[in-house]
Amino acid sequence: MPTTTTSSASSSSSASGNNRQSDVFSRLASSDPEVKLKALREVKNQIIGNRTKKLSFLKLGAIPAIASVLADADDSDECNNILVQSAAALGSFACGFEAGVQAVLDAGVFPHLLRLLTNTDEKVVDAGARSLRMIFQSNQAPKYDFLQEKNMEFLFSLLNSENENVSGLGASIIAHACGTSVEQRVLCEAGVLEKLVILLDGSLSQREACLESLATVLKNNPEAVSDFVGLESGKYFNSVTELTKDRYPRTRLLSCLCLVVIYNTSPSYFINMGTKSSLITTLLELLNDPGQSGDDAALGLSCLIAEKEDLQQLAYEADAIKNIVEILKTGSELQSKRLQGLFLSLAELCSKLEDCRCSFLSLQVLDLLTDALRHKDADVRAAACICFRNAARSVKSLSAGRFNSDHVMLPLVQLLHDPSSSVQVAVLGALNNIVMDFSSPKSSFIEYGGIKQLTELSKSMDPNTRCSALRALRNLMFLADIKRKELFYSDFKAQGLACLISDPEPPVQEQALALLRNLVDGCISSIEFVFDEDGLILDTVGRQLRKAPQAQMAIQGMYVLTNVASGTELHKEAVMEQLFPQAKAGSENFMLKFLQSDESQLRSAAVWTIVNLISPSSPGAFDRHVKLRNAGIIPQLKNMVNDACLDVKIRIRTVLGQSMSFGDNY
Repeated sequence: MPTTTTSSASSSSSASGNNRQSDVFSRLASSDPEVKLKALREVKNQIIGNRTKKLSFLKLGAIPAIASVLADADDSDECNNILVQSAAALGSFACGFEAGVQAVLDAGVFPHLLRLLTNTDEKVVDAGARSLRMIFQSNQAPKYDFLQEKNMEFLFSLLNSENENVSGLGASIIAHACGTSVEQRVLCEAGVLEKLVILLDGSLSQREACLESLATVLKNNPEAVSDFVGLESGKYFNSVTELTKDRYPRTRLLSCLCLVVIYNTSPSYFINMGTKSSLITTLLELLNDPGQSGDDAALGLSCLIAEKEDLQQLAYEADAIKNIVEILKTGSELQSKRLQGLFLSLAELCSKLEDCRCSFLSLQVLDLLTDALRHKDADVRAAACICFRNAARSVKSLSAGRFNSDHVMLPLVQLLHDPSSSVQVAVLGALNNIVMDFSSPKSSFIEYGGIKQLTELSKSMDPNTRCSALRALRNLMFLADIKRKELFYSDFKAQGLACLISDPEPPVQEQALALLRNLVDGCISSIEFVFDEDGLILDTVGRQLRKAPQAQMAIQGMYVLTNVASGTELHKEAVMEQLFPQAKAGSENFMLKFLQSDESQLRSAAVWTIVNLISPSSPGAFDRHVKLRNAGIIPQLKNMVNDACLDVKIRIRTVLGQSMSFGDNY
């Protein structure tokens, strides 16, 4: 039968391949140098650019076998070819293959490759340097402590080498290992910038290694940027700018990324709008590069335009949104890194400008985004969520119900269960904006268990996740009807809210209080939530306010009291008990501190609470007024009639008008 014949042929071919590979291993162990050399060349030639072959040989144990050949070969002229081929083979395993890098390092070849750099044969030195550069392209490569003098001396011996692969290796080590501001400073003080810029006039590989290491040393380092720009009156800064027009895509990309680092660190060096526009245009052109340059260009563009409205406008005018969407719609299999960068670039473009958001959504991209929410790579899923978040800032699109369909809502809610905390935080940010559309019933979000899952995430061990979940719940409760509030509270309960209000992380406390503020806003029955379990929630709020909290937390806490004080006589008296707790008699009242705060919002919230407490229509208003006056609060307000904040000034005049109805003139 045909199927039997095909199967037999396939099995025969596989067996033959395995036999050939086994034969290679036996020849690698041969005592005959020529046999060994031929085997090394055969392995190297089979694995170059072939990930499948690399994996196959790796599983069979090829790397330890080659490592043994390298270790056993001495530095005599007779062994030079074996040294070259074994180093080349190990470098090929490490090139763009993380499992290969790990296996090479596990085989203990690193010191043997370093040994090759001192060989008298230039070909051996080249092979060792190239192999080491392949390793140093991976995050798994060993870190160098530049604070140790011997390591610094070794680095400069590499940079000073006339061998382009060796000097390029020095630059690659800097790009890989320089990760702190202290290391940047030590390298700059040692004169590394002056050494690196020499490589800009070198070979292609030297230029590219130089650009990568320059970006590493200059990142978030204004002093180093100033030193670099000032070298020979800006000669090398201009050289990097000119390299954005180079004929090699990788060189153009690396020069662009170097300029992005300089711009993000010290934007004052980019006064010329033409330079900014040219940088954006070059990155957009590189997005179409099918290789690694295209992948890196996408992330570079997102870094360049992040939080910069002027650059986002330039990118928009350069048709960035249309170009990116066309790439996404090609249907070709894009690398995860490129997808992440493209979605992050779109997210940044939609972060501030409504025109960008409208243009983006007009291109029928929601299907692309929802597909990305199901991508196997967590970074892509997170980037798609961020894109949703920023696109959902469009009030016009929210009102049109673009994001409330089951097609969009279901995958978003499902991502609340994602194993990656970064994805969870990102999807919470998206939902945070989408649930602001309070004009819709949000039935699909609730039906898919959105409230229950947000409640669970608010108990996460990760403070960022807790904070983001509470922010989404806060927006969900904004102007919500009593049914939705009761649905939320049935999952949360008083104990849950009290714990979050007392959370060890101040941002979590703030969001918990902001959520509570929205929960008790509105009808009288909403206020009753804080009186559950003998007033546990209200007591917790009062206790936190007495701890002299951070201003933003105090603002939210005071607005909780403001909303509670808008209720019945019972509610108002409960607020008074928090302002004047019997156990704390004689202690300074926190209301006085808040009224004297530099934060106008906190002063406003405090005054508004007083307005609600002494409303003349309330039976106990006079007694509360007397208590507030005796505590020095009303006299303090009289001293604030000319407050710099108009909102505070208006509310103070309301309070003083109320005081006059009780016979208190000012």
